[in-house]
Amino acid sequence: MSDSPLIIGFDVRPVIVPLHPPLRTASGVMATAPLVLLDIRTNGGVTGSSYIFTYTPVVLEGVAQVLRHILPLIESARLEPRANMAALRRKFILIGTPGLLDMALAAIDMALWDAHARFLGSPLVRLLGGTPSKTLAYASFGMEPPNEAAPLIEAAMRAGFRAIKIKIGYPTLEEDLLAIRAAKSLLGSSGKLMVDYNQSLTVPEAIRRGRALDEEGLEWIEEPTRYDDFDGHAKISAALRTPIQLGENLYGPREVSRSIRQESSDLMMLDLMKIGGVSGWLDAAAVCSASAIPVSTHFFQEASAHLQSLTPTAHYLEYFGLADGVLADPLCVTDGYVEPAEHPGLGIQWNADAIRRFAA
Repeated sequence: MSDSPLIIGFDVRPVIVPLHPPLRTASGVMATAPLVLLDIRTNGGVTGSSYIFTYTPVVLEGVAQVLRHILPLIESARLEPRANMAALRRKFILIGTPGLLDMALAAIDMALWDAHARFLGSPLVRLLGGTPSKTLAYASFGMEPPNEAAPLIEAAMRAGFRAIKIKIGYPTLEEDLLAIRAAKSLLGSSGKLMVDYNQSLTVPEAIRRGRALDEEGLEWIEEPTRYDDFDGHAKISAALRTPIQLGENLYGPREVSRSIRQESSDLMMLDLMKIGGVSGWLDAAAVCSASAIPVSTHFFQEASAHLQSLTPTAHYLEYFGLADGVLADPLCVTDGYVEPAEHPGLGIQWNADAIRRFAA
């Protein structure tokens, strides 16, 4: 577009935001959310914003530095998200991008789309030809003992949630079942429950435990074994009645396509940071739609709410306030549903005071 503004600068800010309560999983505990906040400035009077989650503070500064080195490559270019990203990705064909580099590229993609939508004065969903619609959300919790999980689940239900996800993967199946049944007793017969193993089981153990979980009426069992074991997940999926949920750790639409071809899971969960930002999501959602695979979201709920409104097989939105501590206007849930913000862009507005307080 000849009237698109020029990219003239950027700001990269690492922050470490406390998580209350800490996110406990079978694969480790996260007491904080290490985030890289990105702003891309244009000469059109708008700035595009995004954030990514590095899981551990160990790589936080490394990802920030990768961004600081990549972003000058698009300075002075016209703001054209698809073309900008295609040009960037061509520069990394020889090294490949899965991992930290793909995370950085996704942050850039999201910020470019945010700037583009803001420049045109449109919410992302409308810019891409959709209409803001409601997506059923589930409240996502860690691996809390039943007595600690109870007040969290009760508070979520008071807030209007109809679906809850808990993390399991205790030393024994009996402990998994105890946590599941405690959660179910709070949800009642109309509530939906998902569980997440965070890749903690072997394939044989996942099948053994999964057969017992088949009797619990769960919405899905998430990542029972290593995310990159496509064959193993296919064996688990074939052995169980409960749907298997994968996707949050798949890099790009091609890995999503491979997972579907190998029948590794019944459902797909897309993570904006790993799927390739907005551009990657649009392509991956089309792949899922072609195979009638239901699509749920992983983190990044502000932008994901826009994209679920565009996704033909939209299923659930994971509600977890990863960045709420640095946002001026966090996404709200109403009667168990979320709806994308109507103001221009992705729905990200920074809380400047909080950013200064949590600066890394």
